[in-house]
Amino acid sequence: MQTFKPTAKPKKQRKMLYQAPDHIRQKLFAAHLSAELRASHGTKSLPVRSGDTVRIVRGDHKGFEGKISRIDRSSYRVYVEGLTREKVDGTAIFVPVHPSKVVITGLVLDDKWRKKILERKKQARRKMEEAGARPAEEIIRPREEVIKEAADKKAVPKKKPGAKKPRVRKEKTAKKAPEEKAEKEAEVEQRPKAKKQRATRKVAKKTGGA
Repeated sequence: MQTFKPTAKPKKQRKMLYQAPDHIRQKLFAAHLSAELRASHGTKSLPVRSGDTVRIVRGDHKGFEGKISRIDRSSYRVYVEGLTREKVDGTAIFVPVHPSKVVITGLVLDDKWRKKILERKKQARRKMEEAGARPAEEIIRPREEVIKEAADKKAVPKKKPGAKKPRVRKEKTAKKAPEEKAEKEAEVEQRPKAKKQRATRKVAKKTGGA
């Protein structure tokens, strides 16, 4: 199976995205499930397929809900029934939507492979709960609760990480008396001075005459 090495260069990231094989492209079509589907199936996301009912949550068409009529893997876009626009000549065309902008509200379960995937994910969730992880009901909360909690956190003032402490003025110490200065100067004068090293004489080498 072909794998990709992680890279931080945008040029290489775009190249890997648009040259990806089908088995990796299919994973990139994953979209979030609604709160009801999360609780029933025990999973957070699933790749969209034609026939799934989705709701657009971002963009100009936010709030529109309908079934997926077609999926374009070459351009990473999905087309929803009823979501169209008119061209200049008057013909109606479908509006392409990126899968990350939709939430799945209805799943098509006529495919046995898709049922197996959901069952496998549900079993994995049960094992995690048995091992001591939090249950899915606690992890998956309604959107209104999450928004309210975020608003409460913003209301509480936080200390800035780079905030400086208030400057405390130090009391000026009294100037030293002239007698103390004179004593210190006398001590410095009494100290024995270090002897200078005697410079070595340079002896010129005698050159032998012919």
